Amino acid sequence: MKRILYSLLVATLPFGSVLADDTKFKNAMVTLVYEHELPNAPGKSLRAVLVEYGPGGGSPSHRHPSSAFIYARVLEGTIRSKVNDAPERNYQAGESWIEQPGDHHQISQNASTTAPAKLLAIFVVDTSDREIVIPDK
Repeated sequence: MKRILYSLLVATLPFGSVLADDTKFKNAMVTLVYEHELPNAPGKSLRAVLVEYGPGGGSPSHRHPSSAFIYARVLEGTIRSKVNDAPERNYQAGESWIEQPGDHHQISQNASTTAPAKLLAIFVVDTSDREIVIPDK
């Protein structure tokens, strides 16, 4: 089952796998839903990624490209998140946060072990940055 999920995730990630170590990525699917180069900011693009966590699902501790500014909004369920030295926090559907370039996203998990959770992450990133999630080594 793990290999099937891994294959599905890689197939939906045209900008490089977020799964450098697939043992850390659990019960999750990431899908690029929008991409557009910004006409008033040469070299920058807007990318929107739908992150779906099944019950108990989550992603490994990670960073994004140093060019990336991110706005994340919870669409369904509750997401447990910790960025940099800020305290761990649960975000409910309708709540959002931002990540500045260079931030370290230490925790990103579904807070529930029984219900799914979804978030939309909108990136403003250098167009040349194809790998948008970089797991910690």
